Amino acid sequence: MTDVERSVRGDAAGDPGARAAVVRAVLWLLVGVLAVRQVAVVLRRPPGERLTDLETWTGATGVLHIAGSLYDPGRFTGTPFAGLVLKPLTVSAEQALGVVWTFGSLLLVVLLGFVAVRALPAPVSRRTAFLAAPVAITLLMVSLPVRNTLHLGQTSILPVLLVLLACFAVRGERLPGVLTGVAAALQPAVLLFAALFWLTGRRRAAVGGGVTFVVCTALAWAMMPRDSWAYWVHHLAGAGLGERPDSLANQSLHGALLRFGLQGPLEIALFLVLAAVVVVLGLRRAARYARDGQLLLAVAVTGCVAVAVSPTAWQHQLLWVLLAVVGRVGTRASDRLVWPAVVVLVLTLPGKMLLPNVGVVLPVRDNVLLVAALAAACAVPFLSRTSPHWRQPVPTDYAKPVPARFAWVPLWRRVLSRPNLLLELLLIRVVYSAYAKVRLAATAGRSAAEEHGRQIHSAEQWLHIDIEHWANHTVVGIPWLRDFFDYYYSTFHFIVPLAILGVLYVRRPSDYRWARTTIGFATVLALLGFWLYPLAPPRLMPGLGFIDTVHGVQDLDSPDFGALTAVTNQYAAMPSLHFGWSLWCGLVILLLAPKPWMKVLGLLHPLFTVSAIVATGNHWVLDAVGGGAVVAAGFGLTYVLAGPRRLQALPDAGRATDSGAGGRPEPEAGDDGDTGDDSGRPVVVAGPASSKA
Repeated sequence: MTDVERSVRGDAAGDPGARAAVVRAVLWLLVGVLAVRQVAVVLRRPPGERLTDLETWTGATGVLHIAGSLYDPGRFTGTPFAGLVLKPLTVSAEQALGVVWTFGSLLLVVLLGFVAVRALPAPVSRRTAFLAAPVAITLLMVSLPVRNTLHLGQTSILPVLLVLLACFAVRGERLPGVLTGVAAALQPAVLLFAALFWLTGRRRAAVGGGVTFVVCTALAWAMMPRDSWAYWVHHLAGAGLGERPDSLANQSLHGALLRFGLQGPLEIALFLVLAAVVVVLGLRRAARYARDGQLLLAVAVTGCVAVAVSPTAWQHQLLWVLLAVVGRVGTRASDRLVWPAVVVLVLTLPGKMLLPNVGVVLPVRDNVLLVAALAAACAVPFLSRTSPHWRQPVPTDYAKPVPARFAWVPLWRRVLSRPNLLLELLLIRVVYSAYAKVRLAATAGRSAAEEHGRQIHSAEQWLHIDIEHWANHTVVGIPWLRDFFDYYYSTFHFIVPLAILGVLYVRRPSDYRWARTTIGFATVLALLGFWLYPLAPPRLMPGLGFIDTVHGVQDLDSPDFGALTAVTNQYAAMPSLHFGWSLWCGLVILLLAPKPWMKVLGLLHPLFTVSAIVATGNHWVLDAVGGGAVVAAGFGLTYVLAGPRRLQALPDAGRATDSGAGGRPEPEAGDDGDTGDDSGRPVVVAGPASSKA
């Protein structure tokens, strides 16, 4: 049966189509670029900063060179068997070993990707079979565990590869057991895979894995008795080796309990109880998925159990969590990508980019990898292959295309349903984190920023719009007005856009997607402005007499203007996103609000914002012009790529059924009333404006 499936996959991959072939070539090129970059990042570091764990073990003064116990210095974190395997490497030259080790690790990653792709549960579509290998290898290379392994010179890729080979690449029962036992000798928690073999009827493989583990461990005991005693008894199977067990690097249940402040017998008892529950639930789920024909998912679930119940689960040992990306979750096509996106984001980005620095979410942010592992092991409702939605999820509703002037542009398909909230929140958070990092990195010298400030000031004098100094000093002389603009500048910049996006998400899903894309384009274009044209705001221009009403007095004689520059890039003034985002808010409210007074109120927001940024000395008038330009460009790009805002009526919907929730009448072409209902399926019509657009 396996041979038949593989032959089918091979035939499917042989006829991909020209477009898929181009995509595959680009993906393989990306794999090559990532491999070269990873090698360069490792080998360009000074000798004392690259492959730090490997150098600590095998270097001239490494623990494998010196006499005595491996664990006396507290620098070796592997098992005694791992030390026994690594000892021959101490005779290798340092530079040659670093190069060989790095390239060897990359080859293991590539092999791991190929084995994982071959293990995908059948049936596999032709496009998936053709593109899966480069996609899998790319995800592995950009994941935090692989990057951490390459940086440290660790061996954590090898146990994962040995288990996958045991499950998918070798035949019989003896060799899979041997491979699993060797993997467990390198990483003891992997012995749980012997239990998986037992639960799925592979008793000989389970016994072989246990026997091999015992033999390898006994061999290490015989040759290194003192080290084995230190590892298995004194350090409780490696607990406490390396970093502090309560550090954020230890993403296990034991580490999380220590971070919550539990210690001593109570922590140990609670850890054992929770570990037992996770093992029972996780292994039962893994056995069920294995019997269902999803053996790769079963391996991923078992690996996630091992991550959670191991006393220490360092970042380089968490590659099992990435394998859980193969699980299918959700009955709707629009939700099918949520779980893979969550796994990829968690395994490629630090927790600080995924969740904000807010007290209520700090426990999740600090343990986000553990949360993902526990979710995969015990909670996520992966679909069975017998489910009718396994191959045919509930299709996504798309709008009928509307004729547009730019018909030659391949328009995006406009989705009518409401996007998944979790994925949307993650997208917003990640994009904003990337925006903040790029903005902070787009720094320039003080002289260049001040020179650009003088250019802007001269241009405004020539245009007779240099009103910043007059507005600033006028507002300073009116205390209540100064307090109002300071508060408005500091508060409404984020509150109003988020509120609008929230209302659109709930009430008008199709307009939410269109509006979210527009502000996204505007923000990306603004980042280009920050990078290419660093500009000092009026409050940081020496000799012009501006008063910084929001941040307080700045020391213009100090190169960094005090501690404020450590928080944000002070030269990201052109274009003004304070005004740009407020203008976006005003335009969206003008277009979509059902009441005239709402439209007027919406237009007051950009008016108050431009007054605030000028009066507080934080922006030039031309900065606001730049903010308006990027917003206009954002609307234009969205129109070109996604078509007009108004959409055609659903072809299979009648007026009676499409009248919205509660039997509301269908809006006329010129009405700006609500075109959605609470089910997330908006009613959309094409009026004269959309048919001519």
